[in-house]
Amino acid sequence: MGKPRGFIEYLRELPLDRAALDRIQDWNEFHFELAERKLQEQGARCMDCGVPFCHTGTLLSGMASGCPINNLIPEWNDLVYRGLWREALERLHKTNNFPDFTGRVCPAPCEGSCVLGLNAPPVTIKNIERTIADKGWEHGWITPAPPAVRTGKKVAVVGSGPAGLSAAAQLNQAGHDVTVFERDDRIGGLLMYGIPNMKLDKKVVQRRVDLLAAEGVTFLTKTAVGKDYSAKRLRAEFDAVVLCAGATQPRDLPIPGRDLTGIHFAMDFLRANTQSLLDNHRNGNFISAAGKDVIIIGGGDTGTDCVGTALRHGCKSLVQVEILPRPPAERAPDNPWPEWPKVYRLDYGQEEAAARFGADPRVYLTTAKQFQGDEQGQLRAVVTVEIRWEKDAKGRYAPVEVPGTERTYPAQLVLLAMGFLGPEQPLLDQLKIERDGRTNIKAEHGRFATNLKGVFAAGDCRRGQSLVVWAINEGRGAARECDRYLMGATLLR
Repeated sequence: MGKPRGFIEYLRELPLDRAALDRIQDWNEFHFELAERKLQEQGARCMDCGVPFCHTGTLLSGMASGCPINNLIPEWNDLVYRGLWREALERLHKTNNFPDFTGRVCPAPCEGSCVLGLNAPPVTIKNIERTIADKGWEHGWITPAPPAVRTGKKVAVVGSGPAGLSAAAQLNQAGHDVTVFERDDRIGGLLMYGIPNMKLDKKVVQRRVDLLAAEGVTFLTKTAVGKDYSAKRLRAEFDAVVLCAGATQPRDLPIPGRDLTGIHFAMDFLRANTQSLLDNHRNGNFISAAGKDVIIIGGGDTGTDCVGTALRHGCKSLVQVEILPRPPAERAPDNPWPEWPKVYRLDYGQEEAAARFGADPRVYLTTAKQFQGDEQGQLRAVVTVEIRWEKDAKGRYAPVEVPGTERTYPAQLVLLAMGFLGPEQPLLDQLKIERDGRTNIKAEHGRFATNLKGVFAAGDCRRGQSLVVWAINEGRGAARECDRYLMGATLLR
């Protein structure tokens, strides 16, 4: 620790964002950058605690506490303070294949468990991480590093999201010949099509994909395993398989009027929008919110991304329906440090909506009760009702409608952003993969081995819907165990 009193001398400082009403006019990332001197001061705030919790990567109360990939945060914070940016990048890459992704889209559980956060604002870990990675690209420190020796073993990775890409990167470095299968037209999975451009510029994703290709990873797009490429062929042509197919079955809302035109799953909305942008609107085949009253059902990150996207389309009005209560302004007594702080936040989308329409668009403790349409079967309104949470006969909390609280909102577009139920099942049926009670692939965390010899699983298809940083954790772990299976031992971490 180079600055023993850094956390006393310097206040937490983040870069400014572009003004909300300005940034909704385009699809560019909206964060400005801090000056290098300021970033070094932020690095100096890291205390290098005797027992740092920022890189513990554990689950507390069902949520991440500390970094799930065990980033060596105090080490590279100190290196940044000293101005040793290249050395900081080397330490960062030891645990994280894609810090330029996590530095943009991770909710930063590391900051939630920062020891400084006990009685002061935590260290700006996420912003420092992003800047380290971006400086690596800016200065040419990140270059292809193909393995010196090839093992002759062939590994298939199914899915090119964060789990698939991290597994491919690690297995390739171990010397195996890696082929990544992706059913979409571009590599990246969730990173490419599930997260909007203003949050994660696709050039940031593509440069990592290009780097992996230069290091020897083979990418096959528009190739759906189980359909275009049979499961039997996959097992026959590869020595091992790592399944990283994600959890892409969306949760539906089967209430009256669900069959009306104008109701879409959030990912269909986000995916088509990003694809249209990347194709320079050549086909115009996307779901437009322009001039429409929009209702978004679901309050998570995906819902926020729908808010930001609908605003950039130029929606007429916007309401986001959230079934949970509004979080408190500060940690509740039952949410102590180092748990993830469940507090009220105005994320980028809600900030933009407040600037555009005058208030946070979220309505809490509310659910949709009915979709109403016109004679042509087109959605025209959504009926909502307030709820309260009560224990049922089994002692579990369940939502109960509050009589007399119905409200009707005009709507020509509804986006369902209520999470995901698990992986799609046809490929797993073909492979005869065992699943758990939630239809996820059954494979123990830490071993990642399925019931089929030589077949491993990682990411959301194994653990369920989760964070990008957990997907990277699992992709690296599955690569380690796959390498051990192929070679009898492994040096991967």
